[in-house]
Amino acid sequence: MNKGKIILLNGVSSPGKSTLAKELVKKLPDYFHFSIDDFDTIIEKMEARDSDHLIPVPTEHFFHRNIAMFSDKGVNLVVDQILHNEDTTKDCYEILKDYPVLFVGVHCSLTELEKREKDRGDRPVGQAKSQLNYVHKQGEVYDIEVDTSEGIDSAANAILNKLPGSNSQIGWESTLEQYFAKSL
Repeated sequence: MNKGKIILLNGVSSPGKSTLAKELVKKLPDYFHFSIDDFDTIIEKMEARDSDHLIPVPTEHFFHRNIAMFSDKGVNLVVDQILHNEDTTKDCYEILKDYPVLFVGVHCSLTELEKREKDRGDRPVGQAKSQLNYVHKQGEVYDIEVDTSEGIDSAANAILNKLPGSNSQIGWESTLEQYFAKSL
């Protein structure tokens, strides 16, 4: 069985990754949206955070293994993720290194990020700004980068145009080569 394809959207909180993922799934009916935010909701239901009864492993570790399990069964995914620290990044790269990933950098201006955080009201204003200190700063080589402030449809179409090419994973492969070369 062929592995399912993975469109991995990486960006700070609030640039529109989930909205972009949903738009891609509308245009790619054989893909499914898999979100770190939705996955964290499941983890929250398992834990009793008020009494510190917490799962003792970063939830991203389980998330990356779930991505791999879906792909192993031939399921195509649009994944929205935040590679926000060294542990999360390392785990993602190590687990998904042998998978067909189209690596997408999702951006928008800081002004727009802060506006979206304020409008959403479900996360602290400034979270995205603090994540900009790490996200997109680890030598990532994206297969494509999009700016959602130019419109979700435009960003989705740019990604769709990247899919048909046989060399569409050069960025992901380059990122992994750099990462594993540093790890030696």
